[in-house]
Amino acid sequence: MKKFLLISLSVLLVFTMLVGCSANKKVGGSIILATTTSTQDSGLLDYLLPKFTEDTGVEVKVVSVGTGQAIQKGKDGDADILLVHAKASEEEFVSEGHGTERHDVMYNDFILVGPKDDSLKLKESSPNDILAGLKSISENQAIFVSRGDDSGTHKKELEIWKEAGIEPQGDWYLSAGSGMGDVLKIASEKQGYTLTDRATYLSLRDTLELDIIIEKDENLFNQYGIIPVNPEKSDKINAEGAKAFMDWMLSKEGQELIGKYGVEEYGMPLFIPNGK
Repeated sequence: MKKFLLISLSVLLVFTMLVGCSANKKVGGSIILATTTSTQDSGLLDYLLPKFTEDTGVEVKVVSVGTGQAIQKGKDGDADILLVHAKASEEEFVSEGHGTERHDVMYNDFILVGPKDDSLKLKESSPNDILAGLKSISENQAIFVSRGDDSGTHKKELEIWKEAGIEPQGDWYLSAGSGMGDVLKIASEKQGYTLTDRATYLSLRDTLELDIIIEKDENLFNQYGIIPVNPEKSDKINAEGAKAFMDWMLSKEGQELIGKYGVEEYGMPLFIPNGK
């Protein structure tokens, strides 16, 4: 009987050790994260990724492009996971079988920025009305710099122009075909207006001759989603690493870190976590 008990205890101890080792085992390897220029230009990824790698052992290679290009990389099997902001396109990506699931992870907002002198006086006439602001820009043919790159920001901009009943065209409407950081610099140099996410603007504010002109309009909400790419797209996809990244971003730790980013430097978080 004693011998049986000793054997049983030994087996239980070994099993417990194995389970403990398994629970603490780091995933390792590497993943390709296709994401927007706003998460890169804002500094968020430089803040989050070292902590993620420390926790999981997974190295992250970032491909920072517009949302449209990021989604295409997922369709082509050239990324393991997406972090983007064009919800309708994201849901279509999953419904077509390119992604396994989609989750809200965080949000911030878009703002209209422009010359500090604000010659159109939009900050006075329509500080919280983006439709009225765009109508005034169009009527006065003030310089407006568009991303023009099929990014989430570009999609949102076109959506708002459509809502305002305007098809922007002419010498005043400049299509840059560039990321958010570059577009802000162009708008600053040309003393024009542009639509930007708040996070990227705040991170570059000290280098720009631009002020926030219109903000806090319900049309300017900016939701980010996270989507693991379907591993059937390519045998090179690291599904385990992608899931580890998604789970970490949605975890209590990941969400708290997102909510803290920017508070110390800007007095406010640059992204609001809302993952579930």
